[in-house]
Amino acid sequence: MSIDRRRLLAIAVAGAAASVLPRGEPASAAAGSVSAASRPGALFGADGNPDWTSVRGEFELDPDWIHLGSFFLASNPRVVRDAMARYRREIDANPLSIDRLFQPAHTDDNRATRTRLALASYLGGRRDEIALSPNTTTGLALLYNGLRIRTDQEILVTEHDHYVHHEAVRYAAERSGAAVRFVALHEGSATASAAAMVDRLRQAIAPRTRVVGLTWVHSSTGLKLPIAELAAVVMQANTGRSEADRCLLIVDGVHGFGVEDVDAARLGADFFVASAHKWLLAPRGTGVIWGRAESWPAIRPTIPNFDPDGGAAYGAWKERAPLPATRAAFISPGGFIAYENQFAVADAIAFHRELGRARITARIHELNAQIRQGLAAIKGVTLHTPVDGSLAAGIACFEVAGMKPEAVVERLAVRRIHATTSPYKVSYARLAAGIMNSPGEIDTALAAVRDLAGA
Repeated sequence: MSIDRRRLLAIAVAGAAASVLPRGEPASAAAGSVSAASRPGALFGADGNPDWTSVRGEFELDPDWIHLGSFFLASNPRVVRDAMARYRREIDANPLSIDRLFQPAHTDDNRATRTRLALASYLGGRRDEIALSPNTTTGLALLYNGLRIRTDQEILVTEHDHYVHHEAVRYAAERSGAAVRFVALHEGSATASAAAMVDRLRQAIAPRTRVVGLTWVHSSTGLKLPIAELAAVVMQANTGRSEADRCLLIVDGVHGFGVEDVDAARLGADFFVASAHKWLLAPRGTGVIWGRAESWPAIRPTIPNFDPDGGAAYGAWKERAPLPATRAAFISPGGFIAYENQFAVADAIAFHRELGRARITARIHELNAQIRQGLAAIKGVTLHTPVDGSLAAGIACFEVAGMKPEAVVERLAVRRIHATTSPYKVSYARLAAGIMNSPGEIDTALAAVRDLAGA
């Protein structure tokens, strides 16, 4: 059989015939066919709760180290590694099997659609609201680059956002001629309050504000924003505005995605961007952009798509017709990818579902509360993350008096403890615990920090 680019796109378009997952449909409808529970009961104790020691055994992390930086780039659990290997073998045995894998008639092998459905279910959204991207950086760039914004409008972001968020905004403003304005939501992350942050955003939004850009959990300080309350402020600001003047809310959600037991699509944002290869434990080079169906027309596509649900763009090209109103699939970057990684996102989500999202959230919060409380009690250590769990997630940022953050990380590494520094103008040392960690490891890390501080 011969296959060319046109044929491949036509095959991909055929995937759109699969049904759309309604908002709120049970997770089993999207991910139930994924065999994450290949070890029935192996991850659970007699009480029905996860056996976290067994969960740790699912990862190939070096056992001689304590890994407290897994939020940076996750080690994949066994079920995800096995899935990637299985999909890779299928493609290596017959690269043209991508034809079969994309066809909806083969429901057991329709990996691409299953990935979209699994992500939609996990986010609490619909399949037609999902664009696939390789990471948060690309997702933010695609949104801001494609933003329909006038020269008399502005983008409002916080002083606290990451380099890639700020730079995506800068590049978009340079192209469009729109203005950029920054707002500080607090004077100090450790003492920030939800009410004060909400009030500061309310005062900062102006009639010309076209976009508000926020980050759910700041990797600079570990502060978790009250996104739902901030989204309500944006919604209120839109009262009486026309569609072309409506203020859009774009959220970098990467360090809440896979941590919080929340349907991100119901936080109130217009767009939610995240990598799947961090807290979600999915393969590297995978990510997602969720957007409200009614908000996607505010974004122009940047890269031609190969998305199974984006065939209308291909049809418009064939007929030299105007491009229809933007839908999510138009934003998914086209080109051939590491399909085995993308397909295995559904298996990572099934692993989360198997353990239980609420249990994962409780475990991550328990371990990181132990870190924050322990650091706060050490003389000579300044904790920059709120102790209050409602304003923190899985990252704790701190300073040891008289030591640069890089030196703290190096000294901890001597004791075989992996920590990180925050890549910002003002940098801190960071400890972050995931489901692969234990309370005993946290105690060991805190004792090491206590020794560094001379306490």
